[in-house]
Amino acid sequence: MATRSRANPGGNQNVLTILGPDVLPLRARKPPWFKVPAPGSPKYRELKGLIESENLHTVCQEAACPNIGECWQRGTATFMILGDTCTRRCGFCNVKTGKPTWNDPLEAARVARSVARMGLRHAVITSVDRDDLPDLGASAFVGVIRQIRRQAPKCKVEVLTPDFRGEEMPLAKVIAERPDVFNHNVEVVPRLYPVARRGSKFERSCRVLKNAKEIGGDQITTKSGLMVGLGESFDEMVDALGTLRDNHVQVLTVGQYLRPTENHLPIVRYWQPDEFKQLETAAYALGFEHVAAGPLVRSSYHADQHVPQREPGIGPLAEIAR
Repeated sequence: MATRSRANPGGNQNVLTILGPDVLPLRARKPPWFKVPAPGSPKYRELKGLIESENLHTVCQEAACPNIGECWQRGTATFMILGDTCTRRCGFCNVKTGKPTWNDPLEAARVARSVARMGLRHAVITSVDRDDLPDLGASAFVGVIRQIRRQAPKCKVEVLTPDFRGEEMPLAKVIAERPDVFNHNVEVVPRLYPVARRGSKFERSCRVLKNAKEIGGDQITTKSGLMVGLGESFDEMVDALGTLRDNHVQVLTVGQYLRPTENHLPIVRYWQPDEFKQLETAAYALGFEHVAAGPLVRSSYHADQHVPQREPGIGPLAEIAR
């Protein structure tokens, strides 16, 4: 399915009027702190084979995450349910867009089986946007949470959901299953939504997070994440973080945007490591309980360290697979 370039999501709209005229070319040299070892360890190959054998999708692969080697070496992965085709076209995202056809009633059981075999203590479950489905994909999250509770009962479950178009019933269905962490990323500061998250609204995403906390109470931890590198100022970021705190977000991640292809939004600049540290300090001053901020930080990067863990997750299949 042919789609307009993500770097020009508004058709005649010139993104440089929002990002500014000084953007970096696609092949610009990255700062030295972005150098990471190429994936290929035995553990990486083991998990890659397991995920492929179960016909599963991971956001690690679909979003071309730079941390895939490290995370898979640690034995962690973020599972992406409901297929690999998204109904939206965010300007920064490397997941393909189009008309989804994925419908596998056994996907939840296969994800949970993989979580158990990997012996995870913290599983992250995300999905593409499925605006084509009646409940916007909520029932798929419900199924995976239930299956993980059944097959790997000591594993904590984090869900990273779409905004469900702001509808309360799909959200309530997910929160009723009491995931340990409810994560929904606002991604960028409000000013950048017209080019980075066309079809989404910053205020709507904040309302989703607020509603999740009000429904789940102390039984769930709320979490959100943002990117930098698209021309936002430090003050804009702090203002956005303040809004997230006002909407009861407890855990925060902030990382650097990396342009996947020439069809995606250009990078305005690379933030320095000390700027991430300053942002982390500002976030803690606002009252966040845990903050992960750095060039290579992604929403699910070391997610098991973002909330307290009681013990390693050991499901009924984990011992057999070891």
